[in-house]
Order: sequence, then structure tokens, then C-alpha cells
Amino acid sequence: MSKPVPVASEPRTEFTLRGIVLGIVITLAFTAANVFFGLKAGLTFATSIPAAVISMALLRGFKNSTIQENNIVQTVASAAGTLSSIIFVLPGLVIIGWWTGFPYWASFAICALGGILGVMYSIPLRRALVTNSDLPYPEGVACAEVLKVGSPGEAGTAQGAEESRAGLMAVTWGALVAAGFALVVATKTFASDVKSYFRVGDGVSGFDFGLSMALFAVGHLVGLWVGLAMLLGALIGWVWGVPHFSALAHGLTGSFEDMAGATWSTNVRFVGAGTIGVAAIWTLGKLVKPVVSGLASAMAANRARQGGTLHLLPRTEHDIPIGVVGAMMLACFVPLAFLLVHFSNQTGLGAHALPLMLGSLLYIVVMGFLVSTVCGYMAGLIGSSNSPLSGIGILVVIGAALLLVFGLKSQIDAGQEKGLVAFALLVTAVVFTVAAIANNNLQDLKTGQLVDATPSKQQWALVVGVIAGSAIIPPILDIVNQAYGFVGAPGAGKDALAAPQAGLISALAQGVIQNNIDWNLILIGAGIGVVLIAIDEVLRRSTKGAHLSPLAVGLGIYLPTGSTLMVVVGAIVGWYFDQRAERHGKPEAVKQLGVLLASGMIVGEGLIGVLIAGIVAFKLLPLQMVSDAFAEGPAAWLGGIAFVAAIFLLYRWVERLARKAIV
Repeated sequence: MSKPVPVASEPRTEFTLRGIVLGIVITLAFTAANVFFGLKAGLTFATSIPAAVISMALLRGFKNSTIQENNIVQTVASAAGTLSSIIFVLPGLVIIGWWTGFPYWASFAICALGGILGVMYSIPLRRALVTNSDLPYPEGVACAEVLKVGSPGEAGTAQGAEESRAGLMAVTWGALVAAGFALVVATKTFASDVKSYFRVGDGVSGFDFGLSMALFAVGHLVGLWVGLAMLLGALIGWVWGVPHFSALAHGLTGSFEDMAGATWSTNVRFVGAGTIGVAAIWTLGKLVKPVVSGLASAMAANRARQGGTLHLLPRTEHDIPIGVVGAMMLACFVPLAFLLVHFSNQTGLGAHALPLMLGSLLYIVVMGFLVSTVCGYMAGLIGSSNSPLSGIGILVVIGAALLLVFGLKSQIDAGQEKGLVAFALLVTAVVFTVAAIANNNLQDLKTGQLVDATPSKQQWALVVGVIAGSAIIPPILDIVNQAYGFVGAPGAGKDALAAPQAGLISALAQGVIQNNIDWNLILIGAGIGVVLIAIDEVLRRSTKGAHLSPLAVGLGIYLPTGSTLMVVVGAIVGWYFDQRAERHGKPEAVKQLGVLLASGMIVGEGLIGVLIAGIVAFKLLPLQMVSDAFAEGPAAWLGGIAFVAAIFLLYRWVERLARKAIV
């Protein structure tokens, strides 16, 4: 485990205008990439490390730039990977047909107010889950190592500069190759996936390898054990679940692919929801003690501040004062109350606006803190990229929907159930944003602890990042919606984006409120989750590094194979790359180049995806350059060969780059 940089007593450059501006610019680019990629694949990526590399490369020319200033840049930019997770919920309002687009100010308010609340929640949690915890925080520690290697004053030698340039090259070329490949795929010259569906007994099944460098890169970042857990989930879903339920179903029509997709959508993904829900509850149960300890520590620091002895505490203990935290939270609740009342009137529930508003605020306060704790713990354990945000969304929407059923459904007129579903999704979106931001913030605050950053300055930087991300998300969502739409939404075409979590969460809200959900499927998933928890606990206690994340297995069950199998491939290839890196004199530095290459792939494909979405939405020019016969035939093997060759050449190039730059 890395040791914190010694506390410096002299003033230093940290929270600067240029750092904030640079962080905002990176945030806007990464948020756009994450929104598109998350809607396509159901996964988002952490942006801290690539943001840190870009920051170091650009600020190196300033004599007074410091490791702490670079840390502020990555802190602001990290809001991109975090806040874009709202796509797991917000498109549900379009999918159920309540919205036709994304109203700017309503969408901005949901993201910004929930995000700021998440920052405030993370302050007492920092002490419980970062300062007084032995959680590994893999992404936070990795980002700190990148900052130490590339920042002036930490490794300000020629060798440090060379490593920083190599890192920027890895991000750049990963982005360029992934963007180029995605652009060719858009022309239909390369197929977007290699898939096959077939009969299994009386049922059907199949597989789908999405030819996505971003999916591959996500696998590299999440690591071997998470990848294998997702593979197990895919096997449960498609070797047992889809064949079993399709054999039992009657009236399935269409191709094998249509039948398999319908079975997965109506049966198997709800099994995955049960698995994820149980795993999230298990995590929550283990956190009561550290959270209580963290709150006590925060109160002690506040007493020190009031007693004039704050200067005696290490810089890494200087949080935003707890009184300011409380005032900020209250300041968020006022516009949230107006938003809830406005939405009540829009949904035809205006007669019940006051109890709806008060009950929703209470739910947001309580559930926001609980799910922030769960996500923060999981971020510390396996990284924020693997944290159980999907499972959290499932638990929150079921809770919100059940409360509306028991508290209000009997008092509304027939036909108003859709308004209840929309209201449940709104409340879920706010809580989800709170949890997502708190989840990633703790990773950033771990990085700050290791590089002697001032927590209060990081926390204000996170507020800036939240507001910047909130400003860009609504128009990006609108562009993508106009270009493609979402699976399950009214009028969605054949190219509609999967938006799997939003589809699942909206289906759960509808099922609970309209009382047509098959709870047996969720109970089956819960049973699988219990077994997986037991296996995971045994593995963690009896082996050195092996584990089987129940959350990752649940994701593997309810995400389509087009989103999971390439992640598995990336995890295996990333593990093999890391094994080869062990032969180098500085294996961790070589592994970090692999991480940066993968991050670049995700950014490149995500940004080109937004560009393509804009071209399609505004009908700027036709993209398909080949015949339908070619696109449905030769494009598959041509794309497959090109994909394998590009990945092979990129990793070989990174290995050679490492030998030259890292001695």
C-alpha cells in the first residue's frame, strides 16, 4: 500500500483557476463519452487516471504546478464517469413514454442537486471508509501512483517526464484507434458484433461478441476476477436461464435471436435483479459499524475547529466544516421540494403534492445516505467502476414504488398509475445521483490522502465537477435519443440503444405499481445471490486474491451477452498483459501504461459515438457505405479479423513503448 506524501508546511499551488478550467474541459469530453457508451453497453468508466495523465502533460510547462493541482484537475474530471451514471435511471422516463425528450432544467436539477448532496454525504463517510479503513481503493491508489510519477516535484526528472509523455501517448493512440474502428463500424464496412443464436432442446440460446474496443477496455480495467464473475453470470443467464424459460414459454415467434432476446428481457434479467439486490443488501449490513465511527470522527474534527485547534490536525483531515455541509444540504432540499411539487402537478397527483414532497424528501435523505455508504464501501473494495450502482438503483426504485403503492395508490383515480411510475423514477434518479457521486468521491479522496491533498479543496472541486457535468448531460441525452432512441421506448427503431439498466429499472417500477411483476424470478435471483455470497466469502478467506463478486455475477446475468462477453475477453487479455509486465524491472509502471491504453480506447469510442449520434440525429450525411448484403455477411469476419489485429498491435506497441520510456 502506498504511503501518503509527507505534509508540507509551506503554501503550495492546489486549488487554481487554470486547474478548475482544465478539469471542466476534460469533464465535458469524458461525460459525453460516458453517456453514449453507458447507454450502449450498460457500463461507464472511471475517468480519474486518464484525466490525471492529460493534466500532468498539459501543466508540466508551468513552473509552479504541483501534484496537488493535478489532483484537483482529476477530481473535477472524475465527475464525468460518476454523474453520467444517471443514464441508468433517467432514460426510464422516456422508455415508459412519460417524456419524449429530456427537459433541460429538470434534468440539470436532478443531476446537480443529487450530485451536490452526494458530495456532502461523502464528507463524514470519508473518515469511516477512507481515513479509518483498510479498504484497498484500487483505482484511487493507482491514480495516486500516476500523479506521483508524472507530477513536477514528485518525479520531476527527465525519466519522470518521459514516463508522463508515454502515458499521454498511450491514452492518445488508444483513443484514436478505438475511434477509427468505431467510425468504420458506423459505415457498416465492419460488423458491430459477431453473434449466433440457435435451438437448445425445446428452447433457444446464443451468444453475441460486441466488436467494441471500449467494452474490451472495460474488461482490462475491472480485472480478471470481475471478468470471470461476469462470465459466470452470462453462463447462468444463457446456458441455463434463456434455454429454460424459452422452453417453458408459449407463443414466442420470430427468429431464434428474437425469441432469445424476448426471454432474456421478460425473465432472465429479473433473475439478475434479484441477485444484485441481495448482494447490495449484504454489503449494507457490513457497514453499520464503520459509518457510526466515521460520524463520530467528523464531529470530533468539528469540535477541534471550533476550539481553534484545527491547525494541529494533519492537512489531510481538513474537511468542509460540518456546519457548512448541513447548510449546503438544506440549500439543496429547497429546490428539490419545488421540483417534486412541480412533478406532482405534471403527473396529475397535485392533490397529494404536499405528502408526496415531504415523503420523497425523507426517502431521499435516508436512502441517499444508506446507498452512498454501500457504494462507497464497494468502491473501496473493488473500485468505483465495479461498484453496485445497478443493484442500488433496483433496490431504490422498488422501495420508492412500494411506498407509493401502500401510501397513495388507493387514493388516486384509475389510469393514474403511469404518473406514479414516473414519480417513482424521478425520486430514484435523485437518490441514484447521490449514491453515484458519493461512490466516486471516496475514490478521489483516497487519492488525495495519498498525495497530501486538502480534502476541503477536493470537495469544493467535486461540487464544480458536478455542476459542469450536469450542464452537459441533458443535451447529450437529447442528441442520442433523437438519433437512436432506447429499447422499449415508444417508436424505438432497430438501432435503438439498449439502455439496459434504465429499461430494467423502469420495468420494475411499472411491475410493482401495476402489480404485474413476477416476484418468483426475483426470488430465484436472490437465492442465487445467497449462494454466491457464501462462495465469495469462502474464497476470500481461504485464498490470497481469488473472489467471486456476486454483484458482477448479477450484472452478467441481466446484461445482454453483447455487453458482457467482450468485457470478459478484455479482462483475460488485461490479466495476460499484466503477467508479462511482471518480467519488467518496473512492472507497476508497465501495467499503468496498459490501464492508460484501455482508458484511451473508452474515451475514443465514446466521443466518436456522440459525434455519430449527432450526424444521425441531424441527418448531416449518410453513414452506410456498403450494401446490406455485405454488411450482413463479409463485414462480420472482416470486422472480427480487424478487431483482433488492432488489439494485438496496440498491446505490442505499448510493451515496446514501456521498454523505451520506463527503464
